[in-house]
Amino acid sequence: MAASLIQTFLHGGAAVALATGAATPLAARSAAPPPAAEGASDAVAATQGEEIVVTGEGLPETPATPAYGSIVLTRADLEATPSGLIENALLLVAGVQQFRRSDSRSANPTAQGSTLRALGGNATSRSLVLFDGVPVTDPFFGYVPFTALPTAQLGRVAVTRGSGAGPFGAGALAGTVELSSAPPGALPRRGASVFVDDTGASQIEVGLVQTLGGGSAVASVRRDRGPGFWTTPVEQRGTASVRAAYHNASANLRLLVPVGSDFELQGRIAAFRDERTLRFRGADSLSAGQDLSVRLVGRGPWQMDALAYVQARDYANVVVSAATFRPVLVQQGTPSTGLGAKLELRPPLGDDTVMRFGLDLRDAAGQTREEARAAATGLVTERRDAGGRNTTGGVFLEIDRVLGPAVLTAGARLDRFAIADGVFRSFAPDGAVRRNDLFDQRSGWETSVRGGAVIALGGRWHLRAAGYTGFRLPTLNELYRPFAVFPVTTLANPALRNERLRGVEAGLDYRDSQFQAALTVFDNRITDAIANATLSATLRQRINVDGIHAQGVEAQAAYAAAGWRVTASAALTKARVKASGTAAALDGRRPAQTPAQVASLAVARKWAAGHEAVLTLRHVGAQFEDDLGRDRLPAATTVDGLLRVPLRSGVAAVIRLENLLDETVVTRNQAGSIDLGAPRTVWWGLELRR
Repeated sequence: MAASLIQTFLHGGAAVALATGAATPLAARSAAPPPAAEGASDAVAATQGEEIVVTGEGLPETPATPAYGSIVLTRADLEATPSGLIENALLLVAGVQQFRRSDSRSANPTAQGSTLRALGGNATSRSLVLFDGVPVTDPFFGYVPFTALPTAQLGRVAVTRGSGAGPFGAGALAGTVELSSAPPGALPRRGASVFVDDTGASQIEVGLVQTLGGGSAVASVRRDRGPGFWTTPVEQRGTASVRAAYHNASANLRLLVPVGSDFELQGRIAAFRDERTLRFRGADSLSAGQDLSVRLVGRGPWQMDALAYVQARDYANVVVSAATFRPVLVQQGTPSTGLGAKLELRPPLGDDTVMRFGLDLRDAAGQTREEARAAATGLVTERRDAGGRNTTGGVFLEIDRVLGPAVLTAGARLDRFAIADGVFRSFAPDGAVRRNDLFDQRSGWETSVRGGAVIALGGRWHLRAAGYTGFRLPTLNELYRPFAVFPVTTLANPALRNERLRGVEAGLDYRDSQFQAALTVFDNRITDAIANATLSATLRQRINVDGIHAQGVEAQAAYAAAGWRVTASAALTKARVKASGTAAALDGRRPAQTPAQVASLAVARKWAAGHEAVLTLRHVGAQFEDDLGRDRLPAATTVDGLLRVPLRSGVAAVIRLENLLDETVVTRNQAGSIDLGAPRTVWWGLELRR
């Protein structure tokens, strides 16, 4: 079923964030902005005059955006990340977490789920990740293909913690991570970078901005390739152990065309391919995909954001036995398709009121094809396929009202969901049918609400509070596909129920021209949380537990003056599983893959016409690999650095240092079988910006 998609995630603030980003690399959007009519970016305002200016942005943020305590990473933050990887840049924001500590060079792609506020526990994303308004999670698995995102085109990232009730709110269970392209005028017309590291790895990225009449074309390509590092400790290596080699490439083309004086047409076409080898020779994975999206933004008296997209994805994987080093599972392919559309309208109600309403649709369909093999002989023991279709369609309404020093906001969604076409089949090696399970279609209605307020207390202080509910459908992977990470097999569960969240939070913000700070306390509860429950030493199953209860404190601060930028963040969280019945052993335990403390500090100094030095420290507290809290991942503190030195006009030499102190970072502990994160790595490179 082709599902239409609509998304409106407040991109108009991108130009404002870019304008302030030179002074503030990490901006806590805490001060109440002026009403929408006055708060549009300069680039947007230019489109309302005689001259037509293509911005590449969505609609401007609404007055109540600060009520939800969003945090912004600017282009400067992204460019100062020593690894050059988006997923590592996101870790500057308190509360952001991937399922595992490893990044896209050494993690299995399906383990790169994104979540917030210690609400993790499995590899599926519990947060909504958007790129220029389009949901980017894999239609079948729910992971984020970070290597597919065009780093050369990114202008900002806005992270909003807490469920969202606006466009695509059905996927924003724990919050929203919104990546936005930079306006063409904020990008170099000709850009390129080339890096090599001390293992022989390389990163090459090229970007181009071309004016086309009144519009623009923005293109970029990137390739990362390397022999990788040893993820296996020395004492656990065998004859089949290999480095975590990787090779990924992506290409993105974005076209921006003015349509009259009030409308802008934005189109994007992209493709990517990502190959990785994990732990053993032959344990290879391949993910690939193609994207196409079209967006029409209207900035007249009636503002409009209309969007449609299609995604094609595929994934293949080989699991190798740690005992015999033979393949025990060959996942030959997982073709899947994501379709969607959205329409958002904002009527002209005056400077003190902003109303947003519209509808959105999403459809995810896919099927996996794989074969199990005997560890001793490598012979096929079973062939199977599994898959189905998930669809959500909703209507939404949000209203913001400015009342003197206060801004009030309220919103609601009504969604219709359907889980259909579910199937699991297994066949003997000779083709005889062993199982042919066809699962009944399920459908229903879900409601989501959110509301909040931000009040100016005088001076530069602001008080904010918000409450919200949200839901997430189980993914096709969780519903239908069993998987194995030798020697543990995890069973699927076609009866999984939707996850639901309700939460409240309150915060106090301070903001002036040089210093910004935000302190937030929160209480979030998921009911029917999907977890991987241990049934035996080698068997787990996805089940709905009673819930996950997470309470905590998040702090974010940024200072910028006289060439210095200092940013800091910390999250202290108490999270516990609520479980009964067959899952009673999980009750009161911390969710798997959930640290209680996370903190970061970044200090940057610019001087003398483009010289820049950055030092970043990140601490992650101890966490557990498994739901029963037996396999511990120790706390880890890493230090990264970057030095940028101009050589001539538009050319700079760059040194990037990862894990400068060579900290041992344990990323996986399966009953003592260990994987490690990146060791100390030195990158040398050249950047061209003209």
